[in-house]
Amino acid sequence: MNELLTPEEMAEADRLAALSLGESYRLMLNAGQTLAHHILSRYADAAGFDILCGPGNNGGDGYVLASLLHEHGCRVRVWRQVRPAPGTDAVRAAAECPVEKHDLAAFEPAPGFIVVDALFGAGLGRALEGAYAEAVRRCALAKARVVAVDLPSGVSGRTGEVLGGIAAPAELTVTFFRKKPGHLLFPGRHYCGEVVVTDIGIRDEVLGSIGVRCRENHPAQWSHLLPRPSFDSHKYRRGHVGVLSGGMSSTGAARLSAMAAARIGAGAVTVLSPADALPVNAAHLTSIMVRRVETRGDLMAFLEQRGANAFVLGPGFGVGRRVKEVAETLLQYEDGSGHRPKVVLDADAITAFAAEPDRLFAATARSPGQAVLTPHEGEFARLFPDLARDGSLSKVERARLAAARGNAVVVLKGADTVVADMGGATVINSNATPYLATAGSGDVLAGIIAGLMAQGMEPFAAGCAGVHMHAEAGASFGPGLIAEDLPSRLPAVLARYVGGKN
Repeated sequence: MNELLTPEEMAEADRLAALSLGESYRLMLNAGQTLAHHILSRYADAAGFDILCGPGNNGGDGYVLASLLHEHGCRVRVWRQVRPAPGTDAVRAAAECPVEKHDLAAFEPAPGFIVVDALFGAGLGRALEGAYAEAVRRCALAKARVVAVDLPSGVSGRTGEVLGGIAAPAELTVTFFRKKPGHLLFPGRHYCGEVVVTDIGIRDEVLGSIGVRCRENHPAQWSHLLPRPSFDSHKYRRGHVGVLSGGMSSTGAARLSAMAAARIGAGAVTVLSPADALPVNAAHLTSIMVRRVETRGDLMAFLEQRGANAFVLGPGFGVGRRVKEVAETLLQYEDGSGHRPKVVLDADAITAFAAEPDRLFAATARSPGQAVLTPHEGEFARLFPDLARDGSLSKVERARLAAARGNAVVVLKGADTVVADMGGATVINSNATPYLATAGSGDVLAGIIAGLMAQGMEPFAAGCAGVHMHAEAGASFGPGLIAEDLPSRLPAVLARYVGGKN
């Protein structure tokens, strides 16, 4: 159940389900029943329930819930600004609800009461206004205990943005059939609290008609694709990663990437180092090889002699002319068998092309889908300034458009990292830990992704797996985490998903 539906896709799922059932009101009744189940199982000792009902189907769910809580002997108050529109399921639910309806403008959160936010769901596309905005503001100011129906009112189901800056954080959000992007994208995720997905009678078969392209990142999508070495493997058959190092005073980032690539299972890792940095890198590395690479000729010799499967370029490398030349060399190289190495472009390798992004895109077009770009928001804005400025786009949409333009997989990093491929397939990662907000963490992620690709994993799957396992490694350490701690945590994380089997 890791598909994520936009509000428009959810509306289509509702429509198809109603056609199958022969009526739509059954879906509303089912929604009210599942809401009652979760609320009574958690809040049976509440002093009462204030149910805020909007004018549409979200409010209709609230009326059904109010009827059921009333039947269970709970103290229930219903608040609304207007009656639902005639001829809708919501007006029927309101008519069948025996609980007195109060004017929403007079609502004040009461001590000991649970507020059920059934004003507007994921489909809201504008800021809350009038009595709706004031009721939500009062909940937020009072720090009321809120249960949200579908999504906290004011949070966009498409982007996760808080429209107009007004929403009340919920401690529980009950949504239907599938999550929406707004449940996972920040700041929406912060406002949702615990999210429970419930069944209201929509069959999974409708997903085939909708053509869902976005999912929540989950091991079920990629764990079966993780490399599992066989008994006849040797180090180069298990994949060889080349990591380009910066100069003498900026070598640490490359070593972090290299260690991560090795710990995620690459059989061989070589740090390609300028001459002045060779002693520093050699002094810090044991199982990881070091080779002098200063010129394009040196790099071509390495490519032809060693045949690395994947590269990391960018961490600590610098943003001058040389990084562009190295990137183009790697992206354009093809061996005698027609194989091209996969390349992770991170940090400086992204920033270096800020003034001439088309130069990078021309290079990635020579081997479309073989590069992985791993920008944080600042780097993304340098390479894709128009997409970053467009406030109408969600993070999912920005990553998707960037991947198509960049002929690459894009890993748009953050607490809600999004991974997108050229064809529009997208995942939102949901297991991040704040402890990963530390210098060098991104260098480790670049190495993980390169290590997985070197072992045969396709770039999109490697991006999804890398982001998830990177977060798991961070969470397993917890407070005090620094980037150097992450590589040593990877084997235990990896073992969870490969089961230690050959």
